[in-house]
Amino acid sequence: MPRTYRLVIAEDHRILREGLRSLLSSHAEYKIAGEAENGLEAIKTAARLLPDLMLIDLSMPKMDGLDAIAEIKSICPDTKILVLTVHKAEEYVFEALKSGADGYLLKDATHAELQIALENVLAGRPYISPGISETLVNGYLKGKTPAPAQSAFDRLTRRERQILKLVAEGHKNKDIADYLCISIKTAEKHRANMMKKLNLHNASAVTAFAMEKGLITM
Repeated sequence: MPRTYRLVIAEDHRILREGLRSLLSSHAEYKIAGEAENGLEAIKTAARLLPDLMLIDLSMPKMDGLDAIAEIKSICPDTKILVLTVHKAEEYVFEALKSGADGYLLKDATHAELQIALENVLAGRPYISPGISETLVNGYLKGKTPAPAQSAFDRLTRRERQILKLVAEGHKNKDIADYLCISIKTAEKHRANMMKKLNLHNASAVTAFAMEKGLITM
């Protein structure tokens, strides 16, 4: 009897989640075990369900996909992760792969390409969308990752990046502390460090910076 794979869809746009669920449910080998609408929920859902594969977007509220991928891989190392995103830039591809993604697919992919990507990733073979530069992929596979840019953003810690996104989305320190399961004092310290490193002086400036970086959309 053919194996049935348990999938989780992590995508903040409901209409896209519903479309993916409908599309994948038409395949007998896939069962949609759960859904998540933000990065933190994706981590909790993965830990609870231990799915065979997660389809995950990179731009999500509360915690972005890159941070979520790293957390999910540390909790559920056997869960395969296929990124489904609009981002074609090299920095996103490299960061996703370094975080532990097993595949990278662009959202303009066809149904047939999605099926190929799923089959490859579930079989343990990496899959990169043809829309990504062949040179980029070859460079990564040979270990020739680009030299890290020495910008203030690149010097942020993973936690500071998480808080940057949450502040940009309008969350207060207490909400941030609750989301990340840390004390308010710790949240305030990380927030102050983040703003100092970026030379930003208020929440509006943080939001503008996050939008410029593509971390949030309005």
